[in-house]
Amino acid sequence: MTPMLRAAEDTSLSRRTVPPTWVVVALACAGQFLVVLDVSVVNVALPSMRADLGLSAPGLQWVVNAYAIAFAGFMLLGGRAGDLYGRKRMFLVGLALFTVASFGGGLAQEGWELLVARAAQGLGAAVLAPSTLTLLTAAVPEGAARARAIATWTAVGAGGGAAGGLVGGLLVDGLSWRWVLLINVPVGAVVLAGAARWLTESRAGDGRRLDLPGALLVTAGLATLAYGIVQTEAEGWTAAATLVPLCAGLVLIGLFLVVEACTKAPLMPLKLLRLRSVSSANAAMFVCGSAMFCMWFFMTLYAQNVLGYAPLDAGLALVPSSLAVVFGSKLAPPAMRAVGARNVAVLGTLVAAAGFGWQSTMTADGTYLTAIMFPGILMMLGAGLAATPLAALATSGAAPGDAGLVSGLINTSRTMGGSLGLAVMSTVAATRTGGSGSAEALTEGYAQAFRTSGCLLLAGAVLMLVWLPRKTSAR
Repeated sequence: MTPMLRAAEDTSLSRRTVPPTWVVVALACAGQFLVVLDVSVVNVALPSMRADLGLSAPGLQWVVNAYAIAFAGFMLLGGRAGDLYGRKRMFLVGLALFTVASFGGGLAQEGWELLVARAAQGLGAAVLAPSTLTLLTAAVPEGAARARAIATWTAVGAGGGAAGGLVGGLLVDGLSWRWVLLINVPVGAVVLAGAARWLTESRAGDGRRLDLPGALLVTAGLATLAYGIVQTEAEGWTAAATLVPLCAGLVLIGLFLVVEACTKAPLMPLKLLRLRSVSSANAAMFVCGSAMFCMWFFMTLYAQNVLGYAPLDAGLALVPSSLAVVFGSKLAPPAMRAVGARNVAVLGTLVAAAGFGWQSTMTADGTYLTAIMFPGILMMLGAGLAATPLAALATSGAAPGDAGLVSGLINTSRTMGGSLGLAVMSTVAATRTGGSGSAEALTEGYAQAFRTSGCLLLAGAVLMLVWLPRKTSAR
């Protein structure tokens, strides 16, 4: 073959295999939307799940936590696997597992079957999610275009969590609770086909092996800690059933840190945490996640259990909040260029704290505008404003070979913060309720959870002001 013909063939191959940037962004955002949607979509379906499968109150909480803990615990492994073995490959593997697990969960006949399926969904999401951000940043050059792409990714992810109530309400009212899981099957199949056709492979492999002991230790440690916190609702903080898993979880996480310090190819290189942008942004994301994640859980319970909304009505009630989080995410990039990423993150956290404070004034006979809509808009507007600069800061400064790991780390911080935060806030609410099921008692419990979350956000704003880097680029 002549050089001219070979060059023409290479050019044709390049044109055929390199997809348009918007296609990569769309596929990455679709994957992120699915995994975040499933964190919250089941909230509206929880009462129906409990009635159909006979789940206990702690069992209901584990329908949410089984997904979130597996999601967060294995995400570092998923991010590193993408770096070493290919981001497209891990995207496809994670999405396939997520889709199959959704099918199994939708057909569950026993409570334990649903919990196993939710954990498998979380594992698939942990493999998929880090690749969504690294595929996006690899496809979009640095600068204003990447800032907009990250804002879109953040908005879609936040919108997935926000849309869960509406999507869940539509499916539960129109079909059954099973469709909050089964709907992932056709959507996942379409995204899988598009990803297999359009995405191109990228990796930073250097022959290293995955740190499986580290992944198992950190996942077991986080899951055990969450279980111990959940036990506080029924057993109290001083009972052996609570203290044993709490101590065991701390020991496992300590062993994880020892393993990471000694192994040649750690899952989580501790040197990454020496980067101020990485460590501070992840700490801030953990705090924000622990405070904000419970919002959808308690708002849907308040709407249904206290105000008497139907599942669909509860989902529709949160539509303004869903739009607010998307608006906040899109507003963040120009604000970052004007006043800096740190200031935007602090501002967003303070706006969210104001919304949580307002929500904590809720009453058993509250009206929609003042008890749900306006405080919900403030909470989620602030969440959208804060998330984009924190994600941009967390992914800045790391080497290209660690891109997947850093993406997994920021998702881990947000998701595990949310999972542990939900466990803590549920305990706070249950303690204030005192076992009563009256509308007034439930409202007092929910209000106390919102009040505690608001105080936590104020502490997070101070943390950001002190620790986040002062000068960063617009990206």
